[in-house]
Amino acid sequence: IHPRQEYEIRKEENKRFCEKLGIEFVDCDYDPENWYSRMKGMEFDPERGRRCTECFDMRMERCALYAHENGFDAIATTNATSRWKDANQVDDSGYRAAARYEGLQYWCQNWQSDEMTLRKYEISANERFYKQEYCGCSYSLRDSNDWRKANMIPKIKIGGDTAGLGDRYFSDPLVDAAEESQDVVDEFFSQANEIAETAGNDVMK
Repeated sequence: IHPRQEYEIRKEENKRFCEKLGIEFVDCDYDPENWYSRMKGMEFDPERGRRCTECFDMRMERCALYAHENGFDAIATTNATSRWKDANQVDDSGYRAAARYEGLQYWCQNWQSDEMTLRKYEISANERFYKQEYCGCSYSLRDSNDWRKANMIPKIKIGGDTAGLGDRYFSDPLVDAAEESQDVVDEFFSQANEIAETAGNDVMK
């Protein structure tokens, strides 16, 4: 997650929810150097492209290793719940990571249905979770802001009490779910990937 401030905000939200549920929170190292090394050459790949696969692989490999070393028999990820993600892409990373260890399975469900999407936002609103405005990596931040600029939308804000667009915290499940409707997601990717491709071509020139 980039920048570090955004990472810490999201981590603290996870820790707060885990504490409420009585679940141990495992804090893995913040390792941007390794991440950037693995993403080299994919700086201008579009969202849901090779870079995202590599990012999911990195996360799921670490999760699977921890599960194997600590006696867990299954792994899963909240990345698969978001329509902003390609569920098959996320799940494939989960299956690959789990296959490294005998007896470990990846728990796959259809988290992106209308029912599950609304339930996700009901929980988010009840907990008043911080609303992230982009996936998390520096390239996602760059491309999201490029898309916003093209659509005359304020830039993303990191932290604080106000967001660049919409509310800073989840508050209304119906409104929040509508912001992740399939039509909204498809329109964003149609424009954002075109902008990212143009930017990458300009750099190569």
